[in-house]
Amino acid sequence: MSEIAVIREGSGPEVVLVHGGASPAATWSSLSPLRERWTLVVVHRRGYPPSPPPDERQDFEVDAADLLPLLDGRPHVVAHSYGGLAALIAAARRPTKVRSLTLIEPAVYLLPEDPEVARLKRLGDAVLLHGLDAEPAMLREFLRLAGAPVVGEGPLPEDVARGVHRAHGGRLPGDAELRLDVLRDAGTPALVASGAHAEGLERICDALAEELRARRLVAPGAGHFVAAAPGFAPALEEFLRSAALATLADTEPALPQRDRA
Repeated sequence: MSEIAVIREGSGPEVVLVHGGASPAATWSSLSPLRERWTLVVVHRRGYPPSPPPDERQDFEVDAADLLPLLDGRPHVVAHSYGGLAALIAAARRPTKVRSLTLIEPAVYLLPEDPEVARLKRLGDAVLLHGLDAEPAMLREFLRLAGAPVVGEGPLPEDVARGVHRAHGGRLPGDAELRLDVLRDAGTPALVASGAHAEGLERICDALAEELRARRLVAPGAGHFVAAAPGFAPALEEFLRSAALATLADTEPALPQRDRA
């Protein structure tokens, strides 16, 4: 397979940024001030120019394989939404190569018996399976949760429709085989962040933080685009610095704590 596009900006320790269904620019532009102290390694997943299109479909296993070479320098990894699956898989395959792992509302459907979580899974699966032909109310509810600019009941904006078309047929998150135990046992410093806009996502993030013994951050104000929320960037930077110190000192990760940006 041809290589994906990776854009490096800034100076300092590397922070690999893995977007989800939205573009890298839409997902990470609010973190651009960090370039003064960190090297932001912006990944463009397959299907997002200038990266090549996927051979068949959006697939977190392919994304994970694309990420593995980027771990050689032992970077921090920050991943959003569907990109969180690839980040978890890649990190579990090379836990000693990940200085820290930040997961922002990842598409990880823990607590399958929880009605709010089950509802989120139904919405996400419907869009991946049926695309623009998904039941209209379910499609629009999913898009609103995902932070898409959907207003009223008229035609979807062209860029939103294009995004749904790109996701259509993608591998379902429920197919992912995640080894959370590997990351937990390796003591990989982790942060799980959410935006306080959907109860199901809050419960997933709480459960994931517990599984990983991760730090927990709630940053409201930007919906699913948590990286753009007030206070998120400085909270992330504080975590990255503390994780770097912890790994340098080879100390045990702190017990989970819940912060609010």
